[in-house]
Amino acid sequence: MSPRHLLWLALLPAVSSFAAETPELQRAAGTPQAVGAAHTLRQIPEACARLEGVFTGEAAQPYKFAVVRTSEQCQPRARFVDYDKAQPSEAKGWKLNDVIRVPNAGCPAQQAVVRVWRMPVTTTPELDGQGQSRIYLEDAKKQAAAGKIAQVPMFAAQMKVEGKACN
Repeated sequence: MSPRHLLWLALLPAVSSFAAETPELQRAAGTPQAVGAAHTLRQIPEACARLEGVFTGEAAQPYKFAVVRTSEQCQPRARFVDYDKAQPSEAKGWKLNDVIRVPNAGCPAQQAVVRVWRMPVTTTPELDGQGQSRIYLEDAKKQAAAGKIAQVPMFAAQMKVEGKACN
């Protein structure tokens, strides 16, 4: 076998795992961000949430990431759940929704990578005679009292810092 064939065989597992992790949304790397400058990574309106991050300049924790509620008046149609508790994977029905890469302006060899996972709703809503999905208050109260709350989409996000640290 030629060295070229061996190289392709060596790269095959990496290529197949990369193909399995293609996000639903495609985006280029973000604008490089300065240390200490808080920035929005993405907004998820249906969860009334904004993903926010900041490069800290600290070796122990070079990047801080948080999920911030956008407004107290916002009525979420989806939930944002803890990544470690949910442990999303395609095998569990989650979909890799987005991969956000943010370079460190002061250290080009370092970037924050946020992977956003989405759990779609698997049930279709019941339609009435006019073909509309309607929620009636009294029916919803009865369902909630019986513990039958309708499923809503869920989101989870994981952050990792990739690349070399700068001194």
